[in-house]
Amino acid sequence: MLLFKKPFFAGLVSGAITLTFRRWQKPHVRPSGRYRCHPIGVLEVDDVALVTVGSISAGDAAKAGFPSRDALVAYLAELGPLDPSTPVYRVTLHHGGDGDRVPLALEASLGAEDVEAIEAKLARLDAREPWTRRTLALIGKHPRIAASKLAAKVGRETLEFKVDVRKLKKLGLTQSFEVGYEISPRGRAFLAAAAGTKKRAPRSTRKRAS
Repeated sequence: MLLFKKPFFAGLVSGAITLTFRRWQKPHVRPSGRYRCHPIGVLEVDDVALVTVGSISAGDAAKAGFPSRDALVAYLAELGPLDPSTPVYRVTLHHGGDGDRVPLALEASLGAEDVEAIEAKLARLDAREPWTRRTLALIGKHPRIAASKLAAKVGRETLEFKVDVRKLKKLGLTQSFEVGYEISPRGRAFLAAAAGTKKRAPRSTRKRAS
């Protein structure tokens, strides 16, 4: 887990801050890990290395969001005395977005083929028991509500509910946040298109029957 004070938020989001130094007893993060940092979104860790305070440079301090090396060392000293040989973890990272790992979720322009492809994938997910539309409707009605509360509304275990929502997320239909989910732009476009198709179906049926 990574926690930052408010003065660092803007730099983390803009990419100006790409380093942080931590006085941990053992690593709390791992390379390639993604960690939520409220309220700025997700931070992705690129590298974790154990170094000494003496090895920290002025350039490192700037990348960590400090005006000088002395300022960074003073910040680290808030947790207790240190000297040049004191070990600290050097964490290289970058901002990874608002928590949504699927860029597809932001693509809201859907053609007929796109809608048909999503319909087919949802049908496969519903093969054993229909749940996809009910889950999408639940998220749409209760955005950013804790998964445990959403699961309770439909009488499901929280873990199983989360697993299913991740399947919808992989299709780009939902987005995850610090708390709960939302229907993504792609998901809204799909639901609107699917609803339009259903409304048109009875008219075409009557026309064939006449």
